[in-house]
Amino acid sequence: MTTITIFKSKGSYTGFTCSGHAGFAPSGNDIVCASISVLVINTLNAIEKLANEKTDVTAKDGVIECRFLNEINDKTKLLMDTMLLGLKDIEKNYGKQKKNGFFKKEKSYFRLIIEEV
Repeated sequence: MTTITIFKSKGSYTGFTCSGHAGFAPSGNDIVCASISVLVINTLNAIEKLANEKTDVTAKDGVIECRFLNEINDKTKLLMDTMLLGLKDIEKNYGKQKKNGFFKKEKSYFRLIIEEV
């Protein structure tokens, strides 16, 4: 399961962490993992190139961590809001799959956490 934790302080984004593999399908065919990856990487690139935000980003062993070094600007807020919108949609569709004829048990592929720090 992929978990993304969005960190906020007093209503403002301070960073996020993304870890894990969704496990929806085998590696290379996992649409959940691919969707999350596109949103996260594109947001990070846009924050750097378009919003000129100062960040501390590390990526190692399937974990991406991003911390904003200052109070974020309006462009970064919009980009983070946009990423969150997409992640909420993925969570709605793939966060928890109910037990039915196809799924033998309840299964989660993605979890989104918004944490006040």
